[in-house]
Amino acid sequence: MITIDKLCYTSKLRYVNAGEKFAFAVITLLLCVISRSTAVACIVLAVTGILTVWKGGIPLFHYIRYMMIPLAFLILSTLAIIFHLSRTPMDLFAIPVGNWYITSSIATLQYALQLILTALASVSCLYFLSLSTPIPSILEVLRKIHCPRILIELMMLIYRFIFVLMNTASAIITSQNSRLGNRTYKTSLKSFSSMASVLLLRSFKRANALYDAMESRCYDGTLHVLSESAPPKLQHIVMITIFELLLFLFVLKGFFL
Repeated sequence: MITIDKLCYTSKLRYVNAGEKFAFAVITLLLCVISRSTAVACIVLAVTGILTVWKGGIPLFHYIRYMMIPLAFLILSTLAIIFHLSRTPMDLFAIPVGNWYITSSIATLQYALQLILTALASVSCLYFLSLSTPIPSILEVLRKIHCPRILIELMMLIYRFIFVLMNTASAIITSQNSRLGNRTYKTSLKSFSSMASVLLLRSFKRANALYDAMESRCYDGTLHVLSESAPPKLQHIVMITIFELLLFLFVLKGFFL
């Protein structure tokens, strides 16, 4: 997560208006999910990938590595859809096991491929937003569209406390490594159990200290963060509108075929 945060702050699209990026990502994601079309998913994957890597300047290695995480999960999840245990063989393949068959059909394989591509395209929309827009800018957009304030505050606090948890764990691991706590498998297990036992307590302690610091600065339930949102550009709005209209027409065409 720290790497994602660093990448979004170094992205060339960081100073593009956050509302434009938010609208593009959300509308594209919705159209992709509604269509359930392989062609639409491929278009969205290509466009968001080009924008994130080429226009945003995010290293291709990092982008592919992050896309492999949901891809591995999706492949494992769709195995249950592809393979069937049946007494009747299907048209793709059939492996006899006694009186049963481990079998699958072409239609099932196509559905699994469509599901994987749709999910990957949806994830790519979220990656485009998260790898080009800092969290404070996203929360500012949510505030402008009148998202419940309590939800925005919770998102900001959770985001901050995740880093508190990760920094605490990193400090403990560094301390253990300096004392050769992970030298062997046995000592690694002992070190991990020790870290797990104290990590939550130390994180709570740091979180309480952070909350006390906020209250000492007149925290009243609302976090005020400096906004770096750039003014919207007509050129970007026109390009986003044209792309979304074309994608919408493509979705409609798919529905009426």
